[in-house]
Amino acid sequence: MTNLNAKTSKFVTVIGGGVAGMSAACALAEAGWRVQLVERRGYLGGRASSYPHPGAGEIIDNCQHVLFGCCTNLIGFYKRIGVADKINWTKEMTMIEPGGRRSLLGPSLLPAPLHGLPRMMSAHAFSFADKVALGRAFSAMMRPAAMKSEESLADWLRRHKQTPGAVNRFWRLVIASALNAEIDEIALPYAAKVIRELFLNSTEAGAMGMSRVPLSELYSGVAQFIESRGGSVLLNTNVEGAEWDKESAQWWIRTRDGQIESDFIILALPFEATEKLISNLPICPGVDALLAQIQRQEHWPICSVHLWFDREITELEHAVLLDREIHWMYNQSKLQTGRGGNYIELVVSATRSFAALSREEAITLALKELAEFFPIVNEAKLEKVVLIKEVRATFGVPPGIDSSRPSPVSPWPQLFLAGDWIQTGWPSTMESAARSGHLAAEELLKRIGEPGKLLINDLRPRGLMRLFG
Repeated sequence: MTNLNAKTSKFVTVIGGGVAGMSAACALAEAGWRVQLVERRGYLGGRASSYPHPGAGEIIDNCQHVLFGCCTNLIGFYKRIGVADKINWTKEMTMIEPGGRRSLLGPSLLPAPLHGLPRMMSAHAFSFADKVALGRAFSAMMRPAAMKSEESLADWLRRHKQTPGAVNRFWRLVIASALNAEIDEIALPYAAKVIRELFLNSTEAGAMGMSRVPLSELYSGVAQFIESRGGSVLLNTNVEGAEWDKESAQWWIRTRDGQIESDFIILALPFEATEKLISNLPICPGVDALLAQIQRQEHWPICSVHLWFDREITELEHAVLLDREIHWMYNQSKLQTGRGGNYIELVVSATRSFAALSREEAITLALKELAEFFPIVNEAKLEKVVLIKEVRATFGVPPGIDSSRPSPVSPWPQLFLAGDWIQTGWPSTMESAARSGHLAAEELLKRIGEPGKLLINDLRPRGLMRLFG
């Protein structure tokens, strides 16, 4: 890694304290830069954060976030700030049908890409025809052509004769919810990437991780990491604009409380916040093209229902719920250390219809469906409930989206872009955000003529998957 200790006079301001901003800030701080991380809210984490909910009297995550073994840059960020041991890892996924019948997916001792085949073939959730269809699709996605296609996932599934069971119980649920979009709004290469990474490349790549502490606690070491290296973290600080001083080659960043002088800026904001701030940045060639890219982006919502019962609902830590509006169940009392009680979180991905329901309608539907999988819900007393609607949770990945994802290099001098929405090759995930932060930091180092490798390489395929690249 490049060491810039001799350049501690160089000062970079990272605007935005989400995963993208934190990963960029910590990487540059470790590389010897004086870093100032600026966040408009009173806590770090962005869309992957937690906060005390006043009505429930509990600290809750704004939505359950998961990572996988293939998320090399996110894991690298966690290692850098010393919290990698706070992730609970599992290689198994339980699928439950209404009525309670379960199927367990996970790896075997067979080499990749065959490691998941035995449990997939024995899964009750899929008919024999479903399994044949899924095998045909997985085989096709192993070929490089799937990674370059301009088809939508829905068109590709029709062309590869996927059965209704395979579409509804696998593609719509596992893949569409992972990408948080309907199957006709997903570009095939992103679906193929999910399949290859989670199900084909290796057992390690497909392992699923969940934080054992509330998300904001996971980031509690970020401030200390930056400050111990001569930097600072400014919370509750809203950036209103910035001016470029050509003579001194420096930025003057305007906040509600004054100005910040900085040699470089990394703008690590969601695309809509970036668009808003652009109107208060200098006019220069290329800005209109960037705005046009931003305006082609689209949000998809994620909803979560947080439930506290007077008794245990299930011994499972998490599960995929089939054939209903609710997609995922997370038993936070078992997942998060020291939680206690009987705290269940339900997640609904890739559906605008659920997000449009009233609070009462959404909670009633969630409880009704949960009882179909775990009948004890009908006997339990609901002690408290919280509904969270994250209407701008992720950006969509329809065919053609890559042309609307800018590089980390911005039209302005000494200003770089980060955020899950920039061109990372990944969909809207924490890994994409962490990668974007590392990419922006790399471009900054290149600008001063001292390139350094910050982006962490993908895991290499294992077993027979090495033959497919």
